[in-house]
Amino acid sequence: MKRYFIHTFGCQMNVNDSLRMSEVLAKMSYEPTPVPENADLIILNTCSIREKAEDKMLSALGRYKPVKASRGALIGVGGCVAQQEKDKLIKKVPYLDFVFGPDNIARLPDIIGRVEAERERVVETAFVDSEEYVFPRADPETSRGKVTEFVTVMKGCDNVCSFCIVPHTRGREVSRAFPDVLLEVDALAKVGVREVTLIGQNVNSYQGGISFAQLLLRTAEVPGIERVRFTTSHPHDLSDELIEAFRTQPKIAPHFHLPVQCGSDRILKMMRRDYTVVQYLERLQKLRDARPGIAVTTDIIVGFPGETEEDFEMTMKLTEQVRYDNQFSFIYSPRPKTGAALREKDWGPIPHEVKIARLERLQKLQRRISTETTAALVGAEVEVLVEGHSRYDAAKRFGRTPENRTVNFDGDAPTGSVVTVKVDRSTPNQLAGKQVAVLRLPTVEPLPVAPPVSPFHVVAEA
Repeated sequence: MKRYFIHTFGCQMNVNDSLRMSEVLAKMSYEPTPVPENADLIILNTCSIREKAEDKMLSALGRYKPVKASRGALIGVGGCVAQQEKDKLIKKVPYLDFVFGPDNIARLPDIIGRVEAERERVVETAFVDSEEYVFPRADPETSRGKVTEFVTVMKGCDNVCSFCIVPHTRGREVSRAFPDVLLEVDALAKVGVREVTLIGQNVNSYQGGISFAQLLLRTAEVPGIERVRFTTSHPHDLSDELIEAFRTQPKIAPHFHLPVQCGSDRILKMMRRDYTVVQYLERLQKLRDARPGIAVTTDIIVGFPGETEEDFEMTMKLTEQVRYDNQFSFIYSPRPKTGAALREKDWGPIPHEVKIARLERLQKLQRRISTETTAALVGAEVEVLVEGHSRYDAAKRFGRTPENRTVNFDGDAPTGSVVTVKVDRSTPNQLAGKQVAVLRLPTVEPLPVAPPVSPFHVVAEA
């Protein structure tokens, strides 16, 4: 059998897309290899949200060039950078064999076949019309032995925020029909998955025949499912119905990723975010009233064009006021075809050293808040869904709390169990402790051997 290696950059959507690629390749008699040096096919699944990811992709392509020289491996680029750059990538990288966009994963057999049979370099980046788009259906056997899994419920985004390239690389919003989502969740539960995360670029604007709140509630009712999560959301879609779902269904995990992007109303308007800070806080308070103790995380962009020191201080104040469990903060980088990139000179670019200094101050503040939040849990007992062995110590177990806090602990509960852990240590991002009790055993017997090695090398930075 031929062997493949997929190098994945970016978000959960890209990780999920890589899983679908692996299933397509398996049907073509390819098998995964954990090292690119042994691969006959290398695919880079890319992200273009920030400039750094593109640089990393080009650097990785350079590292894989010798594999092509020594083995004749085919090299392809998929994902958002492929959709953005199209045939420019083929011209820029002479040893690249094919380029394909996110809508063209199902066409991989045809693309690879053309490259092999006709020795042509192929570019397939056309969007599939919304009415004709078919969501790839996951093979549940790919997930056997896993405890958590992603389920795609929609793709694309209609918001056109001035900093964001997603509408240009993922297209307009398309929602998956809810019966298909529930069938996939049921199939995953039957192979032992206990937690699903519903994903999409703007997931709570879902319109697949029922509301997103109703989809969450129905997903939580699937037998064997212990927890339901979702990401990513836009504040204007945090409806009263969705808040009520958090109040009434405990299986909807008490964690909400709610990107605010900035603490200044002036900058939010320039970003084309259709809410004020006050409106954001009002929705957030309703959510916290409905689900006390819910963990809230966010995204923040530092150094957006025109951002003054006063604007930045408003972001610092908001961070202190909300006390996010964690935040993903980045310096602004202009993306092609976006409104902010086109108007950056008019609005006033921020010097790079100022961006870096502000980012460091914001991240220092968030580390302090995260440290205080996790330290307050020392001595407490928390519920943990066991995902397997700790990657730091094979003798320990690893899992997550409902609030999505990672826990490494001493214990012997099988993968897929729900246990109580008494916390005795903490860091800003992790908890540690000892297993106290087993609350629920797995619904499906764990695999007798470790699951196959992942065919992906996942880069966390977007």
